[in-house]
Amino acid sequence: MKKYLDKNVYEATQDRLKFIFENFDNVYVSFSGGKDSGLLLNMVLDYKRKHGITKRIGVFHQDFEAQYQTTTDFVTRMFENNLDDIEPYWVCLPMGSRCAVSNFQMYWYPWDPDEKRNWVRPMPKMRYIINLDNNPFDFYKYKMVQEDLYAEFGDWYSRQKQGKTVCLLGIRADESLNRYRAYANDRKKIMKGSQWTTKMGENWWNAYPLYDWTTKDVWVANGKMEYDYNAIYDLFYKAGLSINQMRVASPYHESAKESLNLYRVLEPATWRRVVGRVQGANFGAIYGNSKALGVRKVTLPEGHTWRSYVKFLLATLPEQMRRNYIEKFSTSIRFWWKKGGVVCEEGLKELEACNYPIRRNGKSNYKSDKDKVVFLGTPDDTDDIKSTIDIPSWKRMAICILKNDHLCKHMGFAQTHKQNMRQKELIEKYRNL
Repeated sequence: MKKYLDKNVYEATQDRLKFIFENFDNVYVSFSGGKDSGLLLNMVLDYKRKHGITKRIGVFHQDFEAQYQTTTDFVTRMFENNLDDIEPYWVCLPMGSRCAVSNFQMYWYPWDPDEKRNWVRPMPKMRYIINLDNNPFDFYKYKMVQEDLYAEFGDWYSRQKQGKTVCLLGIRADESLNRYRAYANDRKKIMKGSQWTTKMGENWWNAYPLYDWTTKDVWVANGKMEYDYNAIYDLFYKAGLSINQMRVASPYHESAKESLNLYRVLEPATWRRVVGRVQGANFGAIYGNSKALGVRKVTLPEGHTWRSYVKFLLATLPEQMRRNYIEKFSTSIRFWWKKGGVVCEEGLKELEACNYPIRRNGKSNYKSDKDKVVFLGTPDDTDDIKSTIDIPSWKRMAICILKNDHLCKHMGFAQTHKQNMRQKELIEKYRNL
């Protein structure tokens, strides 16, 4: 296992769990059914029992309906086998989940009652299942975005309890830059100098006890401690995936669409339901790992520039989607033409050496002494710039469309406040139809 100062990560995490139970009155685990949250839940339960802690811990599971049956089986075992030690919150409410396999819908809605005949699997029957018939959440809005439901649950849970509340998440810094930032952000409020905690509300924190673990560490711990885990990872291994390629996520999400076709191989019965649940899923399964969806090296069709190809692709889209992309692209163009952005020094030298139409636009407002760079026109592509991808081009716009990247994350965007508000307005308007 990876060494953490004079301890390995397992030993260091035992110290973190000690800190958690000594400093927080209420503890709950966000449990997806994947390897990381599964390990975390097992370790918390193990620690709780070894140290004679009698107070139950909360377990929150957001059920996305379309998932491997093997995942559902694992989640069921973890709930059923530990009911004496947990407060179960298995949530099966309609919620907006990002859809990256379709150009016709930005979201799909697990457990949508209007789509009941197309559900991938029946509603679970256990007494602790939370659905529209017994929903206790005062914050819930019909078909609210999944990320909002998750965040609002933490606030709700802390309001139900007395004392300090902490949500434990099985995120690891080596999985992505965003996950590293959750740990490394030096502007956040933390609990008693512990950088692996983040204050989220008046009496509510997030904590990341596994932040410094590697994927290998996870499987070493599962093996040595003989913890239960999601057997879908065994099937992933038999299918030839490396441990770093294995993901358990909604099959229509951008993080999982490249492996959507695995459903056909690993769980054919589940696949038949998955492919009919969301428009475009079959196309995503066939081409999700190809340049047709912008994954492998994308080539320019004969007779096109990247700019003309973007215009061609936009013309093929439904009006709402077309407007969404045009708004994003226009914002990017205005930003780089008028205000400018920061480019690493090596990238700046490459741009100047290749005679890109740029000029320096003064110091940035960031914690940096670097100049902002303004582009005097958007390049068709920037393939000859090797040191960075964080510069504008028509090719990046084309890849966003090919990926069904509605948020344009490939260009550095996130969902805007206006988009959030508009979605909430539509949900309110049509919730009673």
